[in-house]
Amino acid sequence: MYVPTAFAADDAAVTELLASRRAADLVTMTEDGLVATFLPFLHDPTAGTLRGHLARTNDQWKRPAIGESLVIVHGPDAYISPNWYATKAEHGRVVPTWNYVTAHVYGRLVVHDDPAWLAGLVRELTDRHESDQPAPWTVDDAPATFVDGMLRAIVGVELVISRVEAKVKMSQNRPDADIDGVIAGLAERNPEAAAAVGAARPVR
Repeated sequence: MYVPTAFAADDAAVTELLASRRAADLVTMTEDGLVATFLPFLHDPTAGTLRGHLARTNDQWKRPAIGESLVIVHGPDAYISPNWYATKAEHGRVVPTWNYVTAHVYGRLVVHDDPAWLAGLVRELTDRHESDQPAPWTVDDAPATFVDGMLRAIVGVELVISRVEAKVKMSQNRPDADIDGVIAGLAERNPEAAAAVGAARPVR
């Protein structure tokens, strides 16, 4: 990944991104070329892994990965209009850009076709994503026989992380007045990205 110094992500930013409740792209190189699937993952910082699952009918898990596999994690992103920059009125030398946060997580892919492993993963994923619901749904709300059938329809995947390349491009290279303009411009359109710009603001 191309990461200019101004946009390099520190360890705290990487940890926050991997811990976020987001889905990501699993990319593997196979004998037939690249294969990708978008799916939710759970990051285990102690084990150094990302865990998720694929539909059993998705044959990506059956195709042996050649070399490292890649999970692309996406954070907040937004189009940035030059109209939001204070410097536009000063000299006009401004252009549109795109702000984003992303991490490329590389490692060895392990397949888990084990009902107990899958049951634990599904419970963790469910609890995590239901935690902010007024009345969180749990796996136990569904009939056990139905859950067992659903578990037989998926296969677990685990990326054993070897390295992470991450980038936080959130207007850190702009003057403070331009950053203020970006935050104001995004405030209603994309509050999450506006907050990310504020969080990434460099200390001058």
